[in-house]
Amino acid sequence: MNEVNEQCLDAFPKWLASLAEDANGLASLLSAESIPEAARRYVAGSINYLYKSLDLIPDGIEDLGFLDDAFVLRVAARLALKEAPEAKEADIRGMLTRFAAEAELIEKLLEGDYARLETYVRNLKKSAARGRTVDEIVTDPTVRAEFVHEVGAWAKSYATPSFTRDERTIIKLKSFLGSKLP
Repeated sequence: MNEVNEQCLDAFPKWLASLAEDANGLASLLSAESIPEAARRYVAGSINYLYKSLDLIPDGIEDLGFLDDAFVLRVAARLALKEAPEAKEADIRGMLTRFAAEAELIEKLLEGDYARLETYVRNLKKSAARGRTVDEIVTDPTVRAEFVHEVGAWAKSYATPSFTRDERTIIKLKSFLGSKLP
């Protein structure tokens, strides 16, 4: 087994276990005026992705269903810091910085397909889920408060899915994303 696959098999179960906490933590950043709006748009788009009915990997698929959600949060954090490096200073909890660093593992895993994933995540700023656009979440305090409340409710209902620590899981994941990414 190669080193990258080994690192993924160690990291991905942790990412799945912390997904609810991660989404809640990122949602708390949406009201942080100290974080530039450009960065908050990436954060909002990535969390809104949790509610997309047609995401890259359907949530019900064993072992893989929520990994795309974990990937999107991390890639969005990396993009947020690239677009607004001053967000690093403002993010006192260090979530954006930590997730951006973890996105490096995703890039190593996906290699050439990482650019396609990054483009997909960039475009989430323009998307909507549950009738809410990223623009509304970022600019309307009432919509944002409702959204953050819904994220909290989702986090409470989230059950960590299984993850089979087997290289075949990584092969399935790469194959799935390779075929689904635009």
